[in-house]
Amino acid sequence: MDKNKKCAIIIGAGPAGLTAAYKLLKETDIKPIILESENAVGGISKTVEYKGNRMDLGGHRFFTKNKEINDLWMELMPVQGSPSYDDAKLGTKKTFDGIGPDPEQVDRVMLKRNRLSRILFLHKFFDYPISLKLKTFKNMGLKRTLKSGFGYIGSRFHKLEETSLENFYINRFGRPLYEMFFEYYTENLWGRHPSEISAEWGAQRVKGLSLSKAIWSAISKPFRRKDKVETSLIEEFMYPKKGPGELYEYMRDDIINMGGEIILNSTVNEINIDGNKITSVKTSDGVTYIGDYFISSMPIKDLVSSINNKIDPNVRRVAEGLPYRDYITVGLLVKKLKLENKTKIKTLTGDVPDNWIYVQEREVKLGRLQLFNNWSPYMVEDPNNTMWIGLEYFVNEGDSMWNMSDSDFINFAIDELVKINVIDKEDVLDAHRVKVKKAYPAYFDTYSEFNIVKDYLDSIDNLYCIGRNGQHRYNNMDHSMLTAIEAVNSIKENKQSKNDVWNVNTEKEYHEKS
Repeated sequence: MDKNKKCAIIIGAGPAGLTAAYKLLKETDIKPIILESENAVGGISKTVEYKGNRMDLGGHRFFTKNKEINDLWMELMPVQGSPSYDDAKLGTKKTFDGIGPDPEQVDRVMLKRNRLSRILFLHKFFDYPISLKLKTFKNMGLKRTLKSGFGYIGSRFHKLEETSLENFYINRFGRPLYEMFFEYYTENLWGRHPSEISAEWGAQRVKGLSLSKAIWSAISKPFRRKDKVETSLIEEFMYPKKGPGELYEYMRDDIINMGGEIILNSTVNEINIDGNKITSVKTSDGVTYIGDYFISSMPIKDLVSSINNKIDPNVRRVAEGLPYRDYITVGLLVKKLKLENKTKIKTLTGDVPDNWIYVQEREVKLGRLQLFNNWSPYMVEDPNNTMWIGLEYFVNEGDSMWNMSDSDFINFAIDELVKINVIDKEDVLDAHRVKVKKAYPAYFDTYSEFNIVKDYLDSIDNLYCIGRNGQHRYNNMDHSMLTAIEAVNSIKENKQSKNDVWNVNTEKEYHEKS
């Protein structure tokens, strides 16, 4: 390496870290070196392959209102120009430009996919987001319908102070609908009651969405422009042929081809500071990396604990108390589902066409179901005769579910699906379990004092915090990637303030509900 050439040490090879390296190579003469603790790139957006079946960890729709991010995605993976395998076989009507790649011929291609997500509650399907229509009332029953209607009307006239996520939801949906569709699911997701969670999480993830907007969306659908829609209401999105991890694998290859370095299985556990600048970082295998700039997407809790220098005890206290939620998914290969497809949407196996199913049944711990066949037929080894589904659980590292053996947990998950009548046990063909630490930064405990940590990190001149865990903000991919772009811009322009990096996704405009 040229000794006169500047170097950026990037911690983490998720969407944000890879984007930072990619942009540095495209737009500067700074060499990026990415240090990744896992054995693969992509972070929580990676795709795990198991016997020819591919698992998306969390479900990642490629949809954004930001042109720069959209252009970057298209640069990495152009949109299909002809039908995918399932659309061709089923005769699904979609518009293609005829110029893009043929997904039957190449892998480096984005698919155009229809979105359908529903709620499973009372062993029945409800729209997601919840809507007011005849089928909803029929599924809820007369008593619940009347109660919900009066509750929603009441919420229009009596607003609660939004001191918690609970009040945030009640203000938008009324208390009865909140208790039916939000309270249990949110507590299952976070392990905390919504009354203990900051309303900022609702503003972050739901933003402009409310029951009135959901109703208006349905009424105005024939007349509105496609770009004028809440992200939680989108009906079409892009998706890499073989899952989101495929895009980051191509980005990895491009970074290496342009001269960047990506070092896997390399965990940063020491950070050395001289004055107000980081001078080097050291990894768990004893290697020291010296750089001019340091871009971090590692969890802030781990970042602060890795700093060797003396720090205000208050900063360490707040950082140590930042909460996270961990994640387990079980990939389950089955012959078929027991859920009846009553929609007009055809599928290769005849099963339901949902991408996601939000599970609101109180008798199970299961949070969501992913139906990988419906994300992309190329995710499944045999999409004509099997269903490859993901059972998502939200847990805490070290709790009873986290500590269960793979076989015990898989059997537990299968039994839960049988209990809510989704599958027959004898239809299970195979299964695979994946665990992810610190998947979701949470908005309680010391999070209310987060600015104490943020201000300290901002005082380190050559440190830029990016991405979901790097900013302890529940960003989606587009916003995580945008924080990286803003960090590169700040380095290029030698900006003293890092506000542009932190201000990504603070506007109350939209967000994809996850």
